Amino acid sequence: MKNNFSFTLSNVNKKARSGIISTPRGEIRTPAFMPVGTAATVKAMLPESVRSTGADVLLGNTYHLMLRPTAERISELGGLHKFMNWERPILTDSGGFQVMSLAELRKLSEEGVTFKSHIDGSRHTLSPERSMEIQKMLGSDIVMCFDECPALPAKYDKISDSMHLSMRWAKRSRDAFGDRPGHALFGIQQGGLEYDLRAESAKILQSIEFDGYAIGGLAVGEGQEAMFHVLDYAPDMLPANKPRYLMGVGKPSDIVGAVKRGIDMMDCVLPSRSGRTGQAFTHRGVVNIKNARHQNDPRPLDVSCLCPACKNYSRAYLHHVFKSQEIISSMLITWHNLHYYQNLMGKMRKAILTDNFAEFELEFYKNLSLGDLEPI
Repeated sequence: MKNNFSFTLSNVNKKARSGIISTPRGEIRTPAFMPVGTAATVKAMLPESVRSTGADVLLGNTYHLMLRPTAERISELGGLHKFMNWERPILTDSGGFQVMSLAELRKLSEEGVTFKSHIDGSRHTLSPERSMEIQKMLGSDIVMCFDECPALPAKYDKISDSMHLSMRWAKRSRDAFGDRPGHALFGIQQGGLEYDLRAESAKILQSIEFDGYAIGGLAVGEGQEAMFHVLDYAPDMLPANKPRYLMGVGKPSDIVGAVKRGIDMMDCVLPSRSGRTGQAFTHRGVVNIKNARHQNDPRPLDVSCLCPACKNYSRAYLHHVFKSQEIISSMLITWHNLHYYQNLMGKMRKAILTDNFAEFELEFYKNLSLGDLEPI
């Protein structure tokens, strides 16, 4: 498929890769972390604040946006970019995972999924064709094919049946997507923790042909060790000249381990969700700002961080506004977390480009082993 979406690898350091995804709305530097703007907003953040952290691309979600405010309304108002005031690239998830995890009274068939909204109980149907239609109305730059994602652990036969259904849906997604210059469609590899199913899924997806390939069906309860075991081989099953996207991951150590194994793109709600619960990610681990030990601490969350929260506010202040349930607590800690994640991606890109990823990884885990600063 010819369009002005492209991927260029700049360097590969063992399996770790750094490159550029080019889109009509701007470049995405890889490895890339995509902040999650599920309902057309990254919670507690202004779009320009998200951009200031270094984010090149955001993620939106078909399931949530089709329910509220509806894709039709967003389309009438000029598309998702204009609606949420984000002019850079947007990737939208197809809605399959959310139907599995959130929807009520889900009924699965060859045609698609019928479900009741978790918001108001209204009945809806999502199919590959409907998912493509919604994502087109939203104006997504990167569209995900519609898939079915079983929770783990699950029996082999269930994972196999689910994977084959997802592959049939991938072909229907490809056909429904059509030829849309400037927009990309990614296929999603499934297969749980099973090597043979992952290999079969990758082969089928490549025969259909996509602009990029995601690894789905992980970060759904299997644990980091099992996830890394799959990532030791799954990325190598996918084309080297196309972006590889690991969906729904994760903690900083998950991200470092994924990049080490050849992943180019990731997304996760963790930095923003943790920001709202008073958890801050630092180069020495997680700080729980709600703990009493911080109430008289004049130091920043992370002495090496240049985000607005660390430059302008103390741990004592952040502890106070969190305990007081002030909105600024979510704003500042989320800003810090997103800055931390983007700074982490920048360090990895630099390390890959200079063939120093192994040294970066050693330093990353050495810092984590130090733990948080001693209380004052």
